[in-house]
Amino acid sequence: MNFAASKGIVLAGGRNLRLHPITIAVSKQLLPIYDKPMVYYPLTTLMLGGVREILIISTPKDTPRLKELLGDGSQWGMALSYAVQDEPKGLAHAFVIGRDFVGGDPVTLILGDNVFFGSELALKTQQAIANNRGATVFTYPVKDPRGFGVLTHDADGRPVDIEEKPATPKSNLAVTGLYVYDNEVVRIAESLQPSTRGELEITDLNRVYLRRGMLDVVQFGRGMAWLDTGTPESLLEASQFVQTIEHRQGLKVACPEEVAWRMGWITDGELAALADSLQGRGYADYLHDLVANPDADGKNDAY
Repeated sequence: MNFAASKGIVLAGGRNLRLHPITIAVSKQLLPIYDKPMVYYPLTTLMLGGVREILIISTPKDTPRLKELLGDGSQWGMALSYAVQDEPKGLAHAFVIGRDFVGGDPVTLILGDNVFFGSELALKTQQAIANNRGATVFTYPVKDPRGFGVLTHDADGRPVDIEEKPATPKSNLAVTGLYVYDNEVVRIAESLQPSTRGELEITDLNRVYLRRGMLDVVQFGRGMAWLDTGTPESLLEASQFVQTIEHRQGLKVACPEEVAWRMGWITDGELAALADSLQGRGYADYLHDLVANPDADGKNDAY
């Protein structure tokens, strides 16, 4: 597979106050979503988009724990690096922290607590990265959009406004935690003024691209699921969703070993070796079965 060159950032910091006391001693991104750490879900979303160089940004306390879990990425044919965000300064602050990592490349940002699933995910993410001409946001229709950034568009589908958590939303299209940007994003983020809560807001950054006429929108439809795991209720719902999918299909969701293998980044032998290195039988057996019984459609087909 040939992909447009793009780097990726997983923003896995924050205070996670809505999940206290669960997150007093452990990062939210290390909590389980059914059978895998939460961070596996945004990480594999970037992988399905063809992104192999990824920066993980987290707190001083949690960065070493994430590094212990994920390593340098070489086991999955990737390159993972890490940076610390001392205190929450807004989503757009990720580009200030990641300035040297991004360098002269485009970059895709995903929030560490967002779970995406569906047949459209790989193709639409790959296309958005390949065709991006400035910034691309992904929207998803929700019943109550008041807790999200909300995008409105004109009759031709062109974006006309983004509002952050409006009391009276003009549409039901929530802006998800997945964003694609050109290299100008670093300079734009550095030029932003902090909001009233002292943060560099991602909505303000996206508005800059909107004013320039360089904001594109990809809408996820009925065939997609987008889950935010910021509350105990949504954390449980996400785990139940993944459990249902995996039990019904016999396929794992957000398995980085499988994604790397299907993308052609690791060989059959390397996948088998990763399975051998795992102590738990269920997950290891699943990886061994992949090698023994590859899909009829071909192991390199992204899903």
